[in-house]
Amino acid sequence: MKRKYRYSVHDKTVEREYNYIPIRYIIAILISVAEILAILGIVAALCYYVPLFYLAAWLTEIYCVIRIIASDDNPDYKVPWLLFVLIVPIAGFMCYFMFYSRKLKRKFIKRLDDVKHHTYQKDDASQLEQLQKESPIACSQAKMLCNIAETHLFTNTKQTYFSLGEEMHRSMLADLERAERFIYLEYFIIEEGKFWNSILEILKRKAAAGVAVRVVYDDIGCMLTLPGNYYKTLRSFGIEAVPFSRLRGNADSEFNNRSHRKILVIDGLIGYTGGVNLADEYINEVVKYGHWKDTGIRLEGEAVWELTKLFLIDYGINVKKMPEITAQLFPESGVQEPGYVVPFGDGPHPIFHRRVGKSVIQNLLNHATRYVYMTSPYLIIDNGLCQSIENAALRGVEVKIIVPHIPDKRLVFGMTRSYYHRLMKAGVEIYEYEPGFIHAKSYLADDELAMIGTINLDYRSLVHHFENGVWMYRCSAIADLKADIQATVAQSIKVTSDLEKLTLLQKIIRSVVRIVAPML
Repeated sequence: MKRKYRYSVHDKTVEREYNYIPIRYIIAILISVAEILAILGIVAALCYYVPLFYLAAWLTEIYCVIRIIASDDNPDYKVPWLLFVLIVPIAGFMCYFMFYSRKLKRKFIKRLDDVKHHTYQKDDASQLEQLQKESPIACSQAKMLCNIAETHLFTNTKQTYFSLGEEMHRSMLADLERAERFIYLEYFIIEEGKFWNSILEILKRKAAAGVAVRVVYDDIGCMLTLPGNYYKTLRSFGIEAVPFSRLRGNADSEFNNRSHRKILVIDGLIGYTGGVNLADEYINEVVKYGHWKDTGIRLEGEAVWELTKLFLIDYGINVKKMPEITAQLFPESGVQEPGYVVPFGDGPHPIFHRRVGKSVIQNLLNHATRYVYMTSPYLIIDNGLCQSIENAALRGVEVKIIVPHIPDKRLVFGMTRSYYHRLMKAGVEIYEYEPGFIHAKSYLADDELAMIGTINLDYRSLVHHFENGVWMYRCSAIADLKADIQATVAQSIKVTSDLEKLTLLQKIIRSVVRIVAPML
């Protein structure tokens, strides 16, 4: 099947055509729908024709309600599921069991444990002791993050901040050319074009020269950007490629828990992450929603080990045979650099028992004394995080949030704006990036603490997706991040209370969508 589309490149309209085969995705979706309908139909039929089964179904529904209420999950997540189970009998609890949490096969659970125990081992005691002397508050944040994300505190890691995807692109190409042993890439979106093709050319040459090249891309994230069998194309170039959580038509959480991570690791010494996917709009070669503002960070040093580990975990749970893990994947770097860095992963329950990204953001808010600046393409948050933002502003902290002015999704943008009034009443300043779409996920507090990564202020990132980020304390990149956020504020529209007036229908739609947002 051929797919055509038009886009703008430097004020010119370009028409493009490429082979796109959505058949596999269509079949997977149809199988999933058929499976759900079959399960629900069988259960409904048994309830109708077998009285004792009907009684068992009601007992199961009661059990399901008790289980939801008694769970440790956020009330904002429990309430919509509770309503669904109660309002839609039988079908409600069946969907709950199918979709509520991530499920992994035993062999993949074993792989997770094996990767965690056979990658690098590190004792953080000396770094934590030093950090405790410098800042007990920063030390407590680092300890908590290391505990809940099973990661480590690093020093001696050089950081380079990128205020635009274009800058990051140039740096990535230069580092890829110098790769000697291995290259690992994991991205939510990959799309053929200037950005990806320039990287792919290097990957093909490096693979031919004996460099181990592995690529993971999200199967749903790339559903509209790559052919369904693109991993086979990459394998023909000598690149070991696999889609993350390949759609197979299972009626479970495979549609929901996607890998939103963005990781590039080169020789275990250099790592990249941030908001930038490998598609042309991220470097403003394609104009979709005005100017695309994104950010990223380059790490050089020991902290790259954690990015390598995260990649190996995601690669390992999606391939038939786990690659050998050796000490050569975690080399000593010799970098000497001030500051403390904690790279970390986040993801759905029960793989991650706590909301890691949310905890990092709340810690920044709760301990800030002067200011907190945040950038996110979306603003759809639960009551707990909303209260943390409000509380920081109410105690006199300058809180600024920058979101897009030109949206990529109208309904989501309406949801984002629905939070303005409540936050502004507490003194939060909200800005819309006037030139276009801001995709950056950056969080900064008091000139000393920051987090850059893939984590948006929305339920997808904070609850459902696999994500990653980099927590930093007294790092050189923090000053660059602050300067960039200040420059971005200067290009943005400060939101006032009279921004928009909603009709009754619009208010009703937003209210309903906010109720079900945690499930979407």
